[in-house]
Amino acid sequence: MSTAKEEALSLINELSDDASWEEIQYHIYVKQKIDRGLADVDAGRVSTHAEMVARMSKRTDS
Repeated sequence: MSTAKEEALSLINELSDDASWEEIQYHIYVKQKIDRGLADVDAGRVSTHAEMVARMSKRTDS
């Protein structure tokens, strides 16, 4: 398993040489969100489609 620094360097090295600070920040942000989502899946913190439909219908029915 690589460290956060190693992953950030790898991500930055994949960007074009003229990438802006905003592009670098965006790609790091997206990577964090993906990693957080995968951790949620591994921990069982997920909902089925049917559960989400039921939750959303409760919000729109009131």
